[in-house]
Amino acid sequence: MRLTTRGRYAVTAMLDLALNNECGPISLADISQRQEISLSYLEQLFAKLRQNNLVSSVRGPGGGYCLARASDAISVAEIIDAVNESIDATSCSGKGNCHNGDICLTHHLWDDLSHQIHRFLSGISLDSLVHQQDVQVVMLRQSDQADANSGCAKV
Repeated sequence: MRLTTRGRYAVTAMLDLALNNECGPISLADISQRQEISLSYLEQLFAKLRQNNLVSSVRGPGGGYCLARASDAISVAEIIDAVNESIDATSCSGKGNCHNGDICLTHHLWDDLSHQIHRFLSGISLDSLVHQQDVQVVMLRQSDQADANSGCAKV
């Protein structure tokens, strides 16, 4: 399976947004600081997330981004799909031309794995991640750091 930083960062940023949802619109600068993701990279990701109706933007002072839907209505797979990330375990990107232009012996195995991974990630909502104990521990640590920098970051 090939899941690049694009997909991981998009999920991380969306989880940050879900965790800080009660603070109102969240600036990309705040997410960038908390998650140590480049601001310019976040801008690219959020353009795609906005195009796919996963986030909405609020302009002006105090503006930023909010989830476009409830966190229990957004799956990890949707986020990864929105940033054009492929969850593909085949060596041919699912095209079936992996062995001299034809399907290789294990193509269907890896293709089935890709579909299983997508189904698995489709069953995980942002809300379910927000309520995981380990996520809460990390958020509390980040909240303490954000408090020192006067960010919201409340769980």
